[in-house]
Amino acid sequence: MRIATYNINGINGRLETLLSWLAETQPDIVCLQELKAPQAKFPERQLADAGYGSVWHGQSRWNGVAILSRGSEPVLTRRGLPRDPDPSQSRYIEAAVNGLLVGCLYSPNGNPAPGPKWDYKLGWLKQLTAHAKQLLALNVPVILAGDYNITPTERDVYNPDRWRDDALFLPDVRKAYASLLKQGWCDAIAEIHPGMPVYTFWDYLRQAWERNAGLRLDHLLLSPGLAARLKDAGVDQVMRGRPKASDHAPVWIVLDMK
Repeated sequence: MRIATYNINGINGRLETLLSWLAETQPDIVCLQELKAPQAKFPERQLADAGYGSVWHGQSRWNGVAILSRGSEPVLTRRGLPRDPDPSQSRYIEAAVNGLLVGCLYSPNGNPAPGPKWDYKLGWLKQLTAHAKQLLALNVPVILAGDYNITPTERDVYNPDRWRDDALFLPDVRKAYASLLKQGWCDAIAEIHPGMPVYTFWDYLRQAWERNAGLRLDHLLLSPGLAARLKDAGVDQVMRGRPKASDHAPVWIVLDMK
């Protein structure tokens, strides 16, 4: 089973890019972030024509998350993070898909820090951590996938000194991510590529893509039982270099579900 997460950065503006990638790689489950589309403008029909059922949590102009399933319909279990400090922001959706419980998330950016956006990010991550603990207690296979807007370690940043004061890299958010791992979650990319720099995001500015000045912001966390089935993980970096590309590339894992 191939599962991916992709910050599409505007699903309708990059729909052809998304459909091409789906046709080329045929992931079984996809978590999408930053839809930038209201609920009524989600391209459900086009995705169905491509063979994917979907559930989504839209928001006009900003945010938005969705879960796609190849050849089946995801069963929605939650739209919105429990006790979200600002539930008007569409940042979390959860569904049962092919025997898995899948949480798709788009964590707040948090900049500028300090400030209200930073405070919201810390509050949101606190609630995510609490919900993640409850999911583990269910003792079912769970994936928490998405754009966490956190670079967990220095090797996940092309130039750590450049990002010391950024909300993506400040100690408090790195501690929040570490707290998730201490619960028992497995960081799939770090597990398959230990100690290696793996980037999932390249800014549009300062020729970041051309210089490979990247960050690892997009993560797939696996519950302990599911982690034992992890066989491979990677990043479809080629997508970042295509015309009208998102500033993120798809991140994927392969699970042995036999």
